[in-house]
Amino acid sequence: METLEGTDLCFPQLLNSSCRKPIRPHFETMLIYILLSFISLLTAALNLLVIISISHFKQLHTPTNIILLSLAVSDFFVGLLMFFQIVLIDGCWFLGDLMCTVYQYLAYIVASASIGTMVLVSVDRYVAICHPLHYYSEITQKRVQVCVCLCWICSVFVQSLILKDIMKEPGRYHSCIGECIFFINYIAGLADLILSFIVPITVIVVLYMRVFVVAVSQARAMRSHIAAVTQSGKVTAKKSEMKAARTLGVVVVVFLICLCPYYCVALTGQDNLLNTSSAAFVISMFSFNSCLNPVIYALFYTWFRKSIKLIVTFKILQSDSCEVNIL
Repeated sequence: METLEGTDLCFPQLLNSSCRKPIRPHFETMLIYILLSFISLLTAALNLLVIISISHFKQLHTPTNIILLSLAVSDFFVGLLMFFQIVLIDGCWFLGDLMCTVYQYLAYIVASASIGTMVLVSVDRYVAICHPLHYYSEITQKRVQVCVCLCWICSVFVQSLILKDIMKEPGRYHSCIGECIFFINYIAGLADLILSFIVPITVIVVLYMRVFVVAVSQARAMRSHIAAVTQSGKVTAKKSEMKAARTLGVVVVVFLICLCPYYCVALTGQDNLLNTSSAAFVISMFSFNSCLNPVIYALFYTWFRKSIKLIVTFKILQSDSCEVNIL
C-alpha cells in the first residue's frame, strides 16, 4: 500500500479523494507567502492611488487619462485576485469549487479587459501623433467613456462564452478535492487565443510601429528646425503628446512582456491545462505588470507624483481640492 510519507493531504478526513500537498520546504513556502502578499498589497495600493488621482482632480479628466483609469481599475482587481493565488501556495484550494470558478472567471475578465484597454491606448496615441488635427474632434471624453464601457462589457460576454463549461458545472475538471485548475477546451482556447491575444496584439504592434515611425520623423524635423514641415500642411504633434506616446509605449512593451508567457504556451498547443505551479507563474507575471504600471507613471508623469503627495497628506479632503492645478 502506498504511504503518504513526505506529503500531507489537503483534507485528511477524505483519505481517498483529497488532493496531496506538494513537498516544499517551510522557508520557501513562507518566502512565497510574504512575496505574493507584498506584491498584492502594493499592486492594489498603487493602482488605487491612480484611480483616486484621475477621478478626483478635474484637470486629469482627459480622454487619455480615462483610458488609464480603466487600466488602473483592471490592475487594482489583479492585486485583489492575488489573494486567491496566495491560498494556492500550499497546493490546496479550501474555498470550494464554486469560488474556484468565480476566481477563474474574474481573472479571465480582468485579463481580457486589460488587453482591450491597451488597444484603446494604442488607438489614442496613434490618432494623437499621426492625425493631430483630428484628435480633439474625434477623441472626445464621451466617446472614450463609451469605448471603455464596451471594452469591459465585451470582456464579460466573451469570457462567459469561453468559460461556459466550468460555469455550468464548477469543478468538473478537478481530479481530487482541494484542486483549483485553469482549464478550457480546445475550441474555447483557440477562440481565446485569437480574440484575446493575436488580434489585439497585432493591432497594438501595428499602431505603435506607425506611431514610432511618425514620432522619429517629427523629432528629426524639430531638431533640424525645418519650418517647411508646417508650411507644407503637415502638422506636428505637441511635445506633451510625444511624451505621452513614449510613456505609454513603455507601458505597452512591459505589458506585452508580462502577458506573453501564457499565450506562448497556448501558441505551442502543448496543453490547455495549467497546473498549480505554472498557473502561479503566469498569474504572478501578470500581477507584476499591474504593479509596474503605476511605477512607470510615477517615473514619467509629474501629475501622478503631485497627486500622490496630496492624497497621502489628506489634502484632497479640503474643499475645492479637485480644482487644484495638478499639471
